[in-house]
Amino acid sequence: MANPHVFRSRDIAAGQESVSHPWNANAEIVSVQLGKRLGLKRTSVSIARLPAGKESAVPHAHHREEEWLYVLMGEGAMLIGADEVPVGAGDFVAFPAPQVVHNLKNIGSDDLVYLTGGENAKMDVVDFPTLGKRTVRLGADVTVYDVASGAEIPAAPKAKKQKK
Repeated sequence: MANPHVFRSRDIAAGQESVSHPWNANAEIVSVQLGKRLGLKRTSVSIARLPAGKESAVPHAHHREEEWLYVLMGEGAMLIGADEVPVGAGDFVAFPAPQVVHNLKNIGSDDLVYLTGGENAKMDVVDFPTLGKRTVRLGADVTVYDVASGAEIPAAPKAKKQKK
């Protein structure tokens, strides 16, 4: 019988999903939400693989949630504010709230593999400065605003997921 507190490596490998960001055609992460699979609700922990040349998301900054990542293997470039900082195996990156704008891309020829996690707050505000958008999330409900006008705009489609 499986223990509800242990997520075995064979099951982790079988549970991988490819996720793309709806606002960035070059974003593709292959990941498994480790914490969610074992019932964690207040924090998230995932193992992620970023294929060569791909990005993790869109440059963004959370107002209320904190995020972190620990690089296991590969070469990346982390946008942090206006700077692009090289990251590689053994590097730890943290974004306390309110966060500075950030995004990760794989600049190597092999996969960039990392652990990542953060908070699962009931409410968060996220800025996407390169897109001029802001999202406000209350629970599962997300509203998107145009930063310049403050007007509500149609939400982007949900991130696409597919089993790997």
